[in-house]
Amino acid sequence: MPERDRTDHLVALVRRHLGDDVLGVYAHGSATLGGLGPHSDLDLLAVVRNRTAYGQRRAMTEELLEVSGGEARRPVELIVVVRGEVRPWRYPPNREYLYGEWLRDDYERGVVPEPEADPDLAPLLTMVLRADAPLYGPPPAELLDPVPPEDLRRAIVAGVPRLVAELPDDTRNVLLTLARVWSTLDTGDIRSKDAAADWVVARLPAEHRPVMARARAVYLGHEEERWDDLEGAVRPCARFLVRKIEGYDPV
Repeated sequence: MPERDRTDHLVALVRRHLGDDVLGVYAHGSATLGGLGPHSDLDLLAVVRNRTAYGQRRAMTEELLEVSGGEARRPVELIVVVRGEVRPWRYPPNREYLYGEWLRDDYERGVVPEPEADPDLAPLLTMVLRADAPLYGPPPAELLDPVPPEDLRRAIVAGVPRLVAELPDDTRNVLLTLARVWSTLDTGDIRSKDAAADWVVARLPAEHRPVMARARAVYLGHEEERWDDLEGAVRPCARFLVRKIEGYDPV
């Protein structure tokens, strides 16, 4: 395994800061849905017994700033949940802690992640349970309840307006995530981003296919990221995807 893809130091980091409260640490995301791509994060979920203290979250954030991203290192996304906040399952679930590189500027200014309600945990916990990839602790099904399909659908649709607002600054990721949302609504499966793009391309009108094909190629490292040549086509493609999502009828 390439050094940049290793997770043992991250498991050790979580256990060092959260101690015996750590019940399990689990891989999810790209690493368990077909393999890490050039732009993939190392996605980890930690399940803990008790609520965290402010000082624990601050110290963990400071160390993650040193080991996440940068030269020859992958970005890290770490989410912590308290077992009692997600089992028994309730919607929306509460997230105890989040580290993600898109929030680096906030962390560097001294912001410390706080617990909050997070509907996005519904698809994340679904991926963790399906991947069944413990890095520490028992299989995830021993700590987590399955997410009801209706809550999974509700959660992934709820995040669409926020996604669309990020389209100018995070074009590739927004397009691929919209593709994944449509695919999951229609099939119930959570695919890798490139597999979701494949699924969607086969269902797109011809004028939107180059946009999704570009997002997939960039994600896989086959092309450099550029959108200037497709600038007038990106937003119409996103609008088409949103209409398919908003018009979804499970009946």
